[in-house]
Amino acid sequence: MNNHFIAIFVGIMLPFIGTTLGAGLVLFFKNSINNKVNKIFLGFAGGVMIAASVWSLIIPSVEMSENAGIISWIPATIGIIIGTMFVPICDKFIKYKEKNLLALAIIIHNIPEGMAVGVGFASALYGNFESLIMPAFVLSIGIAVQNIPEGAAISLPYRSERKI
Repeated sequence: MNNHFIAIFVGIMLPFIGTTLGAGLVLFFKNSINNKVNKIFLGFAGGVMIAASVWSLIIPSVEMSENAGIISWIPATIGIIIGTMFVPICDKFIKYKEKNLLALAIIIHNIPEGMAVGVGFASALYGNFESLIMPAFVLSIGIAVQNIPEGAAISLPYRSERKI
């Protein structure tokens, strides 16, 4: 098997491993987690998401648009607006409990995360592998790190109800 495909497989699996590790944290709590600790998990995940969004998605979108001769901020702005509208639309049509809303929100935002990781590794595979593989891994590792508290944030409410 080609070493490039092995590297790409490992890179694509990193976010999954991060989520799994976070979800596994519930095994170390007897009933529920301290509310302050849970807020720290959520705040950390949010901070990493903002950083990943800006440096790994929005800025590259602007740069790619500049290189394509398009007004640089338009594609990123359109994407941000569509993404921002998507959650309230889901909120209107989906009936849920609060913990289910958190799970749904994280699931929905994992879709573009997965797309970003996939595009990063596809760019490496079909472009200059040596120069593009490390940025793809950096993005994948960043998402994996922020997926740890996300996995915990999803699983802890279910643990407190003794469903895990």
